[in-house]
Amino acid sequence: MPKDTSVTLAVVTGAHGVTGEVRLKVFAEDLKPHKSFNAGALTLKTLRITPQGAIARFAEIPDRTAAEKLRGTELTVPRSALPPLGEGEYYHADLLGLPVVSDTGESLGHVVLIENFGAGDVIEIERPAEDGKPGKRFMVPMRPEAVPEWDADRLVVAAAYADQA
Repeated sequence: MPKDTSVTLAVVTGAHGVTGEVRLKVFAEDLKPHKSFNAGALTLKTLRITPQGAIARFAEIPDRTAAEKLRGTELTVPRSALPPLGEGEYYHADLLGLPVVSDTGESLGHVVLIENFGAGDVIEIERPAEDGKPGKRFMVPMRPEAVPEWDADRLVVAAAYADQA
């Protein structure tokens, strides 16, 4: 299933201190296996987890001014740099944009968002546009009874969950 696209693992939320460190909002379980981000533009020197969040130092960022300029920068790695997945596991990046069909073969739209409100992932699907207006969206829990299968080409939703939309 891997596509060799860029996957965002964190975003810089601001500068930390005066020596060029940055605060990060991390989307991955662990950033430490990755040393190079943004196609080699940023090289991770240190990473520490504090009660206030992750603090990183990059070789290319010498001072607070440079660190402040990074605010909002996404830290990406190639999809191929991520660890292999086990059965039933997925990366959000692999699902986003996938065409969605019902288990009866009806085209439902495509995956536009994946949220987690605490009880597991929820897939947001946008139906095809109609009359020049964006398609309506609906949500489906990412559980086997609602999403019985998916692969690199499509995501299948049980018709009963699509009918509720």
